[in-house]
Amino acid sequence: MIRRNRGLITVVSLFGLTVLLAVPIATTVISGDAPYTAVVKGFPGLDVAVATTLAHTIAGISSTATVGALVTLLFLRDAHGAASTKVPAGIELAVLRISSAVWSVSAGALVVLEAADANGVPLSKLNEPGAFAYLFTASYHPGAWAIAFVLAGIVCIASQFSTRWTGLLVPLAAAIFGLLVPAAVGQLLVGRNHDVGSDAGYLVTIAAAVHFGVIIVAAARAATGRLMPPALLTRFTGIVSVSLVVLIIADPIVSLFKLSGTGILDSVTGWQVVARCAVLLVEAAVIVALVFRLRTGRLTDRILTTSFAIAGLCAASWVAVDVAISRIPPPNYFQATTIAQVYMGFNTPDAPAPLVLFTHWRVNILFLAAATAAVTVYLIAVRTLRRRGDAWPVGRTIAWITGWAVVVFATSSGFGRYSAPDFGIHMIVHMTLNMLAPLFLVLGGVITLLLRASRPARTGPVGPHEWISRVLAWKPLHLIFNPLLVFIGYIVSYYGLYFSPIFGDYMRFHWAHQLMNVHFLMIGYLFYALVIGVDRPPRPLPHIGKLGYVLAAMPFHAFFGVILMTSTDIVAETFYRYLDMPWADLAASQYAAGGIAWAGGEIPLMIVIIVLAVQWSRQDGREAKRVDRHIDLGRDDEFDEYNAMLASLRDRQTPAGPSPQTENADTRDTETKVSR
Repeated sequence: MIRRNRGLITVVSLFGLTVLLAVPIATTVISGDAPYTAVVKGFPGLDVAVATTLAHTIAGISSTATVGALVTLLFLRDAHGAASTKVPAGIELAVLRISSAVWSVSAGALVVLEAADANGVPLSKLNEPGAFAYLFTASYHPGAWAIAFVLAGIVCIASQFSTRWTGLLVPLAAAIFGLLVPAAVGQLLVGRNHDVGSDAGYLVTIAAAVHFGVIIVAAARAATGRLMPPALLTRFTGIVSVSLVVLIIADPIVSLFKLSGTGILDSVTGWQVVARCAVLLVEAAVIVALVFRLRTGRLTDRILTTSFAIAGLCAASWVAVDVAISRIPPPNYFQATTIAQVYMGFNTPDAPAPLVLFTHWRVNILFLAAATAAVTVYLIAVRTLRRRGDAWPVGRTIAWITGWAVVVFATSSGFGRYSAPDFGIHMIVHMTLNMLAPLFLVLGGVITLLLRASRPARTGPVGPHEWISRVLAWKPLHLIFNPLLVFIGYIVSYYGLYFSPIFGDYMRFHWAHQLMNVHFLMIGYLFYALVIGVDRPPRPLPHIGKLGYVLAAMPFHAFFGVILMTSTDIVAETFYRYLDMPWADLAASQYAAGGIAWAGGEIPLMIVIIVLAVQWSRQDGREAKRVDRHIDLGRDDEFDEYNAMLASLRDRQTPAGPSPQTENADTRDTETKVSR
């Protein structure tokens, strides 16, 4: 059986490797200089074009395998107890080390190749003095691949030295960002509606890496005769099914964005989209058949191996078509756009009146997807608890749902739509994500809920309960929750962002705007988690410390608002001048932003103080009830010890004269008063 597995996997792997290399390289060769001249760019030569395509292909498949190996080592291991906390030697670790090294090398090569290819110059030009430095900054692509090179290098180094489960968490985060950075500055950055296309593209990038990555590792396991046990197969099918659903939903959005209203067969990109849809259909059929056979108990080793082989071929085909798509300018490159559409992806012709802000919605896919996932997981956990017979406070559920509803409203309503062209509206969104939404989210107690809903694995592979527990005990998390660092980050978010060129530069890109929103939400969550959070933080503060923490932050918001209101310098003036909105009044907008920062910062913090006071009172009440209960049960010796201490002090201080009767009476009176 092992030989059959190896033979099947070997044949399919060779065919997949042929498809992986042939499709993108053939696309590049056949296209010639047409893609370059279409975007008014010089042709760097076929050698540069082919070399860049080859490097893209290698980086694509190796980065996918890297993410798959990390996910497998973290969540798809048949280990229990102490063994599950260690990183074992095996095919998964070998795939991680090799693929991350290959990814790092190919990303480094793309820094040089993209400097030539993206600018349409031959490699020989890079030898001229100062040429590389100029070409590196003349396009976004070399810089993006430089960041990917660093992040892939972090993954590669960590894979060599990480020995514990938690040691793979940072490499996983680095790998995800390493995938997203080149995608953010590619075809998703250009054209009308690129805000929607970009958000959907980010989801596709992550889902595809997880989906096809774990399949590549599973195929490698099958080639060595190490098929997954049923417990891991159930978890495996869950991961690939969820990621496949994300692909099926998000990829058509990306395709519609790139086609930009043209017929699906009217361009090369359209035909490539058809090929990618075909890959997804085959992949979906394989996964559905695999899940069906697993649930009906009709899954044999040969069927499992064949499924892994076909799915692995789909992985190679996906990467091949994905690289081929990136080599041909899509129709969205050639649609007429306004300045607003260049920067934001959409127009905002109407002034941001209240009716406009509440009715002109534009869905922010990234935050809508995050909110949907967060609420779904939360409700599943609540249902799990209730089926078990355990109670969960309804108020916490309402708080969690309300928090994410606030996030969706702030980013998808007219407020989110106008947060880029109007600084005053931007400040409302900032305050909402930074101060209002986190206030509700931390009261949801999601970590406590997940720990209660999940149970420690007594037999078989460990699960969510152990994963969460390990993360909570992880030393870097203690650093992240350091009260001083959180406080500094919370305050610097205002002064460092808006009083430096960072804000003006970030507002030019949708990905940077989204990054700011994510930062606002995260730093606000950390701040409130330390003050009023239901979940116990790694570094809990006493109640008096929490009160001082909040009071210390209040003046900084007031000072920030006053500076904005009194400043004659317009924040990000160049960006707003480029937009040139007919309804814009930059000075008035900044004055309004200052007032919003002032009042919007003080009001939520006052609410926090009230919540903190209520929590403090409830804790004192619970402590008093606990003490009374222990006294009634005779399990608290605190008062007896206190009475004995008073008696000993009296014995040392009372003169020898008093009679024993008087002494006993005094002692009884004292003990009676203390007991009362």
